[in-house]
Amino acid sequence: MTTILWDSFQPGPALAGGLLIGVASAMLIVLIGRIAGISGILGTLMQRDAWAHYFGWGWRLAFMVGLLASPFVWQLFAPLPAMELPSNPRIIVLAGLLVGFGTRLGSGCTSGHGVCGISRLSRRSLAATLTFMFFGALTVFVMRHVLN
Repeated sequence: MTTILWDSFQPGPALAGGLLIGVASAMLIVLIGRIAGISGILGTLMQRDAWAHYFGWGWRLAFMVGLLASPFVWQLFAPLPAMELPSNPRIIVLAGLLVGFGTRLGSGCTSGHGVCGISRLSRRSLAATLTFMFFGALTVFVMRHVLN
């Protein structure tokens, strides 16, 4: 039986992180009309055509640098939690590759569809997010209760 570790529940940082993601997503769409979908931003940066014009890569590179720098900024205010790998590293790499394949197949990831798409009342994003959530829950169930 799985128990919830209520002592580890910290709603303050989760709320602050959610607010920052919401504000950043809103600023991106209001200021330059772009969706904050991480997989799309990273995928476009990896294409040669995006580097032909500054507008194609400038904001995307700044977004990714900010994303990667955020743990270092967090350390200015509080220590980072200890990093744990709860599974075999090969399974984690395989899971990452499957997530990458799924984001390309679904034309976006949870940030693009879940945060930005649903807030724009997109039915396609709602369907994609429900699909992500269903298969995520199914994967956890199979990994924990079927394969153990």
